[in-house]
Amino acid sequence: MHTLQNDSLCLEIADKGAELSRVYDRKNGCERLWSADPAVWNRHAPILFPFVGKVVDGKYRVDGREYPMKTQHGFARDLDFVCLTESADSITQELCATEATKAIYPYDFRLRVTHRLDQKDSRLLHIEWAVTNESESPMYYAIGGHPGFLMPPGVRKEDCFLAFPGREHLQYISADPAGFALPDAVHALTLENGIVPYGDSLPETWIFEDAQVPAVEIRRPDKTPWVTLSCEGFPLLAVWAKAEGPFICLEPWQGRTDNAGFTGEVSEKVSEQRLEAGETKRCAYSVRFHE
Repeated sequence: MHTLQNDSLCLEIADKGAELSRVYDRKNGCERLWSADPAVWNRHAPILFPFVGKVVDGKYRVDGREYPMKTQHGFARDLDFVCLTESADSITQELCATEATKAIYPYDFRLRVTHRLDQKDSRLLHIEWAVTNESESPMYYAIGGHPGFLMPPGVRKEDCFLAFPGREHLQYISADPAGFALPDAVHALTLENGIVPYGDSLPETWIFEDAQVPAVEIRRPDKTPWVTLSCEGFPLLAVWAKAEGPFICLEPWQGRTDNAGFTGEVSEKVSEQRLEAGETKRCAYSVRFHE
């Protein structure tokens, strides 16, 4: 476990999955990240790679050949990364392809993950991913974040709000009980001044496509910001929570779960990312933990 800290925040990042595992708010005196209680959800903020969500029947196709992918969200979250560089406010970790990964994902890849506390804004965290294709042919992948943010102490998530700054209307799709997307069922979300109550009756998963959401906030019952996640340029953002546990996940995605019944090639998946041989793609999002 590695520690990053400044006057406002103390973070812990594990080598397993390069997962942000703790955010302690020094000024507010409280935890800001879900505890990974296995009775509810056993993760804090996993990195989803090289798949986001599930593949139908636990298998997918590359150039006509089937490969198994029995777990959802790929495999990076369960593997050990190597720490490349570390300072008081930044850490970069790396995962590379192995014979074991190539048996289920046929590409030579390198994934570097950087967590960095902002030097000017002590309450701002930056997360960057750099994916490199070290194969000799094009590579397809998806990547996403899945941080679970705790509500303010003593506050129910059902009493909080979600805010989408600058937006008055959004559309989202949801997933079936097996976790596959239902793209033909598009739901309208009407906002009041960009805000909607989290409420008791919302679906377990909202999936916003077409880069509709460059930023999303969790707001307290008095509608003041608690967490702001900024993800400009990401094609998708999901909001997910379980009925149990005082947390909400805000998830910036590049790629998503299969459509229900999908049987096409990996290259035909919605928002799937493509890298040419030797190419590297970087993307980043940020989280501000408000006082």
